Amino acid sequence: MKLKSLQTLILLLAVFIGVSARNDSDPKIRYIEKYSSVAVDEMVRSGIPASITLAQGLLESAAGQSTLAVKGNNHFGIKCHNWKGKSMKHDDDRRNECFRVYDSAEQSFRDHSDFIRFRDRYKPLFETPIEDYKAWAYGLKKAGYATDPAYPEKLIKLIEDYDLTRFDKITAKQAEEIPEAPFKIEEPVKYEKSGEFRFSLSRQIYSVNGVPFVYSVEGETYSSIARSFRLFDKEILKFNDLKAPETLIPGTKVFIHAKKKQATKGMDIFVVDEDGITLRDIAQRYGVRLDAIVKLNGLSPDYVPAEGDVLKMRKTR
Repeated sequence: MKLKSLQTLILLLAVFIGVSARNDSDPKIRYIEKYSSVAVDEMVRSGIPASITLAQGLLESAAGQSTLAVKGNNHFGIKCHNWKGKSMKHDDDRRNECFRVYDSAEQSFRDHSDFIRFRDRYKPLFETPIEDYKAWAYGLKKAGYATDPAYPEKLIKLIEDYDLTRFDKITAKQAEEIPEAPFKIEEPVKYEKSGEFRFSLSRQIYSVNGVPFVYSVEGETYSSIARSFRLFDKEILKFNDLKAPETLIPGTKVFIHAKKKQATKGMDIFVVDEDGITLRDIAQRYGVRLDAIVKLNGLSPDYVPAEGDVLKMRKTR
């Protein structure tokens, strides 16, 4: 379903009629009127609640009146962080810090969504329901988005004072119609017997990127899981990018079918946000073959990712 559908536009119009009854001189209301459709568009694309995006924009940009917003179209106070585009200096936690500069406010909103969705430390947020704006607010602080200890409370107050959750409801039904939401990584699924999948009917099977897997339990080995799914040992090792068996820690994700050559639609890149993660860790997390990630990024199989690395997860034209 397209965001600009008649149904969506009618609902937006109804929302704005309610807004117009309020004080038009309030710069926050003008900001909401101007950028709410952009925030909704980003919610459909990324899974971040429009209420959260709008509250962050209001707070970070002083309703569009901050120096960063006026001179750099930067509505979310995002610093350079390996940014290759235009930048500007601005005093924040320290003097003359580097901040991103955008060609438009819309570009800033899109980069804000990508900044959150492609960084591993924000991954738990996408397991939080869109309507739970309080959990999102506290989750952003916990993930390190802002240093202000009162940051969640400030977002929540803006959301409640300006009834921003009304924008989250616009896509409640649309979200259900998306066949494969890119950020709901693990969903329980049931497979029927076919020539493609071989499995045990007595065990819960999960899926990521359309590839079935199970979580290991105490005492299991790759070999025992292979037997329960009628696989050869070499097959299950290959499915999990292993050359030899290793000790299985309970709760380990074990794929029971070959992974794919690229990540699910929408997961175009992965930003390394912590030291110690390996290419295989990333491959297992997103159901992508290790050799595919290596090839997509022109790396050697033994490459060790460093914090700040940006890895391609899908083919680009």
